[in-house]
Amino acid sequence: MPMKLKELADFCDARIVGGDLSSSIYSAADIKSAQAGQVTQLTSARYVQHFKNSTASACFIAEGFAVDNIPESMALLVCADPEISFIKAVELLHPAKVYSPEITPQAVLEENVNLGNEVYIGPYAVISQNASIGDGSAILAGAYLGKNVKVGKNCRIYPYAVIYDDVVLGDNVIIHSGSIIGADGFGYKFRNNVHVKVPQVGNVVIDDNVEIGANTCIDRGALGSTLIGAGSKIDNLVQIGHNNKVGKNVIMCGLTGVSGSCNIEDYAILAGSSGIADHVTIGQGAVVMARSGVAGDVKAGSQVFGSPAKDKKTAYKEQIAISKLPELLKKVKLLEEKIQALEKKL
Repeated sequence: MPMKLKELADFCDARIVGGDLSSSIYSAADIKSAQAGQVTQLTSARYVQHFKNSTASACFIAEGFAVDNIPESMALLVCADPEISFIKAVELLHPAKVYSPEITPQAVLEENVNLGNEVYIGPYAVISQNASIGDGSAILAGAYLGKNVKVGKNCRIYPYAVIYDDVVLGDNVIIHSGSIIGADGFGYKFRNNVHVKVPQVGNVVIDDNVEIGANTCIDRGALGSTLIGAGSKIDNLVQIGHNNKVGKNVIMCGLTGVSGSCNIEDYAILAGSSGIADHVTIGQGAVVMARSGVAGDVKAGSQVFGSPAKDKKTAYKEQIAISKLPELLKKVKLLEEKIQALEKKL
């Protein structure tokens, strides 16, 4: 959606330095590729080399961020937080698709479905009996909602997401394609040389403003609920086992796996490909770094790395020491040869 430079600056709480106030901005782009008619951002000195040669019409930049050789055709949009201002600009210039209220003819609605105002149900979506969907929510093509599912206001369920029976979603929840919410937890007892399935009769409860990435799986509780706290963001291809308690504003990056009955406290970060054993607590604000394996509790505010995971500084020292092993082995071999030579002389 094109708009005048001044309108964009006012909307994003930025002041304009240079440029043509009446020029039009059509879209947003990164600093490396932005061209005339586009707006970009400069938030790090490492990208200054691209800034100097940019043909972008405008660039968000922080107050006090000094740059030389500003392109003549570029207007600087000076603001307190260029990253947030740029996000506002992107949302304005590239608005998300809006689904007009409609129950498409191909949608399947079973008995006693309760729909709020301005709800969209896409083709071949299935809404099972006793499900409820809040105002302004969109259930896109081919999505499946099981019995007694509750969806809050302004949620978006993308195509082919599957939400099993009894799952509860808060307001403003986004679930991307291929995700499965509420499948059975992985629980078995080994008796008489066979694996006996433990019934999984709990559910999943997801609080407000949570986003679930594509092809992520969140298992239902065995008896109680698997909980995902408000504001948490879960990446693609994440596995969250049964009975987990995930706090508020937690970040889980792609390929992370969390075993059952863990407690991931508020603001924790699980980086990509991290693995968490069962019955582990990750403390508030703790960071589990990429490809780490956690077998025990992690203290609040700490940063751990490695497998088994340990304090980041200790793990880094060990990694440095391991990198020196080839050189150390050479020295040991030379010392052995010298000792053998001395023994022969003696």
